[in-house]
Amino acid sequence: METLINGLHHVTALAGDAQQNVEFYTRILGLRLVKRTINFDAPDVYHLYYGDEAGSPGTILTFFPYGSRLPRGRKGGGQLTYTAFSIPSASLNYWIDRLRQHNIPFAGPYQRFSETYLRFDDPDGMGVELVTSDDDRRTGWVGGSVPAEHAVRGFHTVSLNEFKVDNTVKLLTDWMGHTLVAEEEGRFRFSAGVGGPGNFVDVLHAPNDVRAHQGAGSVHHVAFSTDTDDTQLAIHERLLDAGFNVTPVQDRNYFHSIYFREPGGILFEVATNPPGFAVDEPVAELGKTLKLPQWYEPRRAQIEGALPKIEVF
Repeated sequence: METLINGLHHVTALAGDAQQNVEFYTRILGLRLVKRTINFDAPDVYHLYYGDEAGSPGTILTFFPYGSRLPRGRKGGGQLTYTAFSIPSASLNYWIDRLRQHNIPFAGPYQRFSETYLRFDDPDGMGVELVTSDDDRRTGWVGGSVPAEHAVRGFHTVSLNEFKVDNTVKLLTDWMGHTLVAEEEGRFRFSAGVGGPGNFVDVLHAPNDVRAHQGAGSVHHVAFSTDTDDTQLAIHERLLDAGFNVTPVQDRNYFHSIYFREPGGILFEVATNPPGFAVDEPVAELGKTLKLPQWYEPRRAQIEGALPKIEVF
């Protein structure tokens, strides 16, 4: 089967307070705020994007911060429970010390697939992991609060907790071009594209989990990367042929998207790599001002007035 999916593109989650979210991901984890825009379907809510310098596919974590109106979610089956970032192996002790200095409770170090990782939650309860890797050649965001040699490189893995795994496995391998590369204690690791950190999906067989409840701290969806509009359309046709209910292509300004639910209920997206985040502001200015899609520009004053002020550290 022709390889049309490269690996992970982005993960989108729900959050509470916008400023708290910005502080955690920029000041503590050292990611760059690469885009401040709005939820296109709810323009009174930010859509905040974090990543490396340019917001490269495979580094992008995004949030819809709804404030106090959104109750906290619950991790469980039928959900992406942990989003793992890649760090250099030599940086493990740096990150242990950093989390302690910022009073972030964490668990570990643990071992999994011969990797060492730390596990903790963000302020809203979203599951985060830092996984050591000596195979990751990405540089991450080196202009932020974390020294370049210790900077988060981008995604490593996402973990999908599933009550049943067979049909999700079939989707990944038969229709989405993934290969099973490791298995350990009910955890199945799949890889796409060239493999390595940023291209892994772990499917965890968790039949005894409570059912997840979406809210602040919950992942809304995970997006997979594809090169072009043409490869996206080919994936669209492939998924339709397999019987999945796939949306038409959606224009998200910085990429084009299709959405569908995998057999366990988790929302999947396939997103194009172009046009990227520099389409409406230069790379040096990413994330500094509010960017709106063209159809919302006539309402800019009203929208800006309704959004809370945020400050990037």
